[in-house]
Amino acid sequence: MHTPGAGPAVEAVGLVKRYGRTTALDGLDLTVRRGTVTAVLGPNGAGKTTAVESCEGYRVPDAGRLRVLGLDPVAQAAALRPRIGVMLQRDGVYPGVRAMEMLRHVARLHAHPLDVGELAGRLGLDGFGRTTYRRLSGGQRQRLALALALVGRPELVFLDEPTAGLDPQARHATWALIRELRDDGVTVLLTTHHMEEAEELADEVAIVDAGRVIAHGGPAELSRGGASDVLRFTGRPGLDLVSLRQALPVGSEATEPSPGNYRITGDVGPRLLATVTAWCAQHGVLADRITTRRHTLEDVFLELTGKELRP
Repeated sequence: MHTPGAGPAVEAVGLVKRYGRTTALDGLDLTVRRGTVTAVLGPNGAGKTTAVESCEGYRVPDAGRLRVLGLDPVAQAAALRPRIGVMLQRDGVYPGVRAMEMLRHVARLHAHPLDVGELAGRLGLDGFGRTTYRRLSGGQRQRLALALALVGRPELVFLDEPTAGLDPQARHATWALIRELRDDGVTVLLTTHHMEEAEELADEVAIVDAGRVIAHGGPAELSRGGASDVLRFTGRPGLDLVSLRQALPVGSEATEPSPGNYRITGDVGPRLLATVTAWCAQHGVLADRITTRRHTLEDVFLELTGKELRP
């Protein structure tokens, strides 16, 4: 088991990166605690890929301070590389090499690699281990890339869209493996276009837009920090909203947007639902079509960026 060291796994302060007239990073700040899973979300062109590639040592920021496991990822790359795992989306693998040959080769480069056979079995590489890379499907290449990132027992692993192109069974197997990594003390920094993936896996979420981190916190914390959850029901028009508001928990609000259609915002949970149904019963109201909608991480993302998260 990895023992998390002192200080954050990643500490970026004021990172700036420009490509000609285009500013990819515009004073980005990001802290990743050791032994956690952090998901980086952002619309296309937001700067998340540049930020992660800077952490991996593949990009050199024009300004700012960056430390990964306490090291400068460029100046101290030789010391850092053996301690991190990087999942590449493309390139980095010889087209003519067989999948298992590549995995064994990378394993031999590390002092204490994982058991290659066991890792291959977990990720379902057994069925195409003798297939050359050029003949692998997109999902098979994705599984191999994940295996290559993990085989060296990294302290910190960067996963770029780890379940892109995977079927539901393979996706859930990958999620289970990522949770095991975290439980073993490994820090995971992943990018994803799947909100469900971020909500399922991440201890913390960083939303990036226009080259900056515009929100950072736990998925539940970010969801609570945005708009309220909503409970809707229908009943006879003109209900006594003053009485209803007095019965609701503190922080809730009741409105009648249109005759007979009622909207209650607040912390939608068992207590609020019970309060509303009890109030309706006391006032002889037959509430119909009761629906609830919890405020989700996707809602927060859309509110903050005004854009959908698409691959």
